[in-house]
Amino acid sequence: MIEFESVSKRFDDGTMAVEDFSLVLPSRQTTVFVGSSGCGKTTLLRMVNRMVEPTSGRVLIDGEDVAGRDKVQLRRSIGYVLQAAGLLPHRKVVDNVATVPVLTGTAKAKAREAAYELLDTVGLDRALGKRYPAQLSGGQQQRVGVARALASDPNILLMDEPFGAVDPLVRADLQVELRRLQQDLGKTVVFVTHDIDEAFLLADQVVILKKGGVVAQAGSPAEILAAPADDFVASFVGADRGKRTLHLRDGDGGGKGRTIVVDGDGRPIGVLADGPADGAR
Repeated sequence: MIEFESVSKRFDDGTMAVEDFSLVLPSRQTTVFVGSSGCGKTTLLRMVNRMVEPTSGRVLIDGEDVAGRDKVQLRRSIGYVLQAAGLLPHRKVVDNVATVPVLTGTAKAKAREAAYELLDTVGLDRALGKRYPAQLSGGQQQRVGVARALASDPNILLMDEPFGAVDPLVRADLQVELRRLQQDLGKTVVFVTHDIDEAFLLADQVVILKKGGVVAQAGSPAEILAAPADDFVASFVGADRGKRTLHLRDGDGGGKGRTIVVDGDGRPIGVLADGPADGAR
């Protein structure tokens, strides 16, 4: 469990990035910080691994203040995925993935063997392990970045707009892949995005932030959609727009067609399943 206790951050230029932020991020769930630029979401994420030090307040992992942890050891124990993957260009893919295990004392051959297994985990062909990052597509590089973040088997995975630099189709594939990985691995994931649709797709807990790290609303996607806290949240999530206002319409075919789901403008967006979705009540 990650806990922020009255955390604030004022940078040297006087900018107050976060002011008096408190929140609990549950273990083995995905919490997504979402908001526009300057709302403090990346600052909050980087406080977890001490890439940013709070001006006041505390960040705790399982009850332990991270300020008392050695920075290097802390960062090696937490997976971190950047928007641009951040791979070492002069090292082959397999050695990029094996970086942290080798640094922490794992034999190179064993670390490489585990790295190839992680390529399997993130859906990459093992043959790509012998290539250099520049020889991969953007989507492949991001998958390698995820594999590298998982190499030390961390309990916590920090993801700072990791899919923001790839095209929409690749981004959709990576989102699906992350959901699969989370179901299989059960990590505590902290994810930063400016895209509310991405937040709703990935999150167990969505945290909508205003400027200065002020929490506009925190809750599950269903809770936020069902009851936006105020006009700001309603506008931010699009509750007042046609794409969020859904209706049911009988399908074609003389009453024998399936029920169609349409948006507020009458555009078909899907069909109603015969039974409830997994986990529905």
